[in-house]
Amino acid sequence: MSTLVRPRSDRWIAGVCSALGRRFGIAPNIVRLIFVVSCLLPGPQFLIYILGWILIPQE
Repeated sequence: MSTLVRPRSDRWIAGVCSALGRRFGIAPNIVRLIFVVSCLLPGPQFLIYILGWILIPQE
């Protein structure tokens, strides 16, 4: 496992999904798909994404 950092490449918005995918050994597109599907459920998904954007450092 690698450290949790947002990559400068392979990012769509802020690189949070890409960072999580790299950290846990999952393809970033799978993490993005899970995030989009989870947005159909009630919950604070966007707030968690913004929090990840703020807290996860860049490469």
